[in-house]
Amino acid sequence: MSLKPSIHWLFAFIPITLGLEHLHASPPLVFFAAALSIVPIAALIVHSTEHLATHTGDAIGGLLNATFGNAPELIIAVVALRSGMVDLVRGSLVGAIFANILLATGLAFLLGGLCHREQLFSASATRMYSSMMFVAVVSLAIPSAIGRMTTADGAPLAMPGLHLGAAAILLGAYVLYLVFMLKTHPDVFKPADGGTPEAHAHGPAWSVPRALGTLVAASVAAAFVSEILVGAAEGTGEALGMSQAFIGMIFLAIVGGAAESGSAIAMGRRNRMDLAVSIALGSCIQIALFVAPVLVFASYFIGPQPFDLAFGKGQILALFVAVLIAAVVANDGRSNWYKGVQLVTVYAMTALALYLVPGG
Repeated sequence: MSLKPSIHWLFAFIPITLGLEHLHASPPLVFFAAALSIVPIAALIVHSTEHLATHTGDAIGGLLNATFGNAPELIIAVVALRSGMVDLVRGSLVGAIFANILLATGLAFLLGGLCHREQLFSASATRMYSSMMFVAVVSLAIPSAIGRMTTADGAPLAMPGLHLGAAAILLGAYVLYLVFMLKTHPDVFKPADGGTPEAHAHGPAWSVPRALGTLVAASVAAAFVSEILVGAAEGTGEALGMSQAFIGMIFLAIVGGAAESGSAIAMGRRNRMDLAVSIALGSCIQIALFVAPVLVFASYFIGPQPFDLAFGKGQILALFVAVLIAAVVANDGRSNWYKGVQLVTVYAMTALALYLVPGG
């Protein structure tokens, strides 16, 4: 029996989390135990989706990966919405995009560059991802700017129709993005090395019942642990001097996207940079154009208050900076370890600023 470290070892934190919750342990202990519990569950969701996609055509397989690849982030956000923690949800959405663009891509460049002097990937696909991210950030910035307006007496300007309309437009753009990527222009996303960007599940393909059963079970487990995680978030913030925005943008974003980020980093080390970039940047587009608008509509059914797209000025600025830096660093279709250092440095500096200025 091999004792090689594995992400599956983190499943041991599920009973630990339940025990800490039952014993009413301090919120930080419960929070971080639950966070470690979600990581292998998220990996299982991604893994079962990959196996399920092997039994479908390219279009359906791509839709499944797009829908369930960000399921952990969506589940955590839904649980937080039901608890009325809208600032936490906004922070987790922005943080997930930020972490994928800078942290996951940066670590993929860094670790891949330590094994290979220079790595190549499709510059045309990267430029398409970058332009889509600019469009997504601008689309989020418009309702955010208008949503922060106030009336003459200083009260927030209530415009639910604006956010519902923006959510519908973003979902429409996402559907057309899938049509463009999977149906009309798949050649744009062809890997630079001629490899196949779809398959990163290893070993024999699971049967459809096994893949579906695992997906459902993992999603239920993620929802259950997310309840504990979100329940301990506020107490953790108070105990450690962190705001909901910081916890959402840093901790929940990394936890929810751990599986996909880990896959991107692993592909970078294996010199499959096209796949690494498509996982990291494609996930950002899915969050901005699919997850965010779905949460707007879902909030009218599950939350104590509607969720709108009124992100803070600092959050929108952070997204613009992240997209701009990633476009400058990656648009030539070449990567090395120092480009990874550049991306990770920006992420670390932003995380430090968020911690020191928790209201940002």
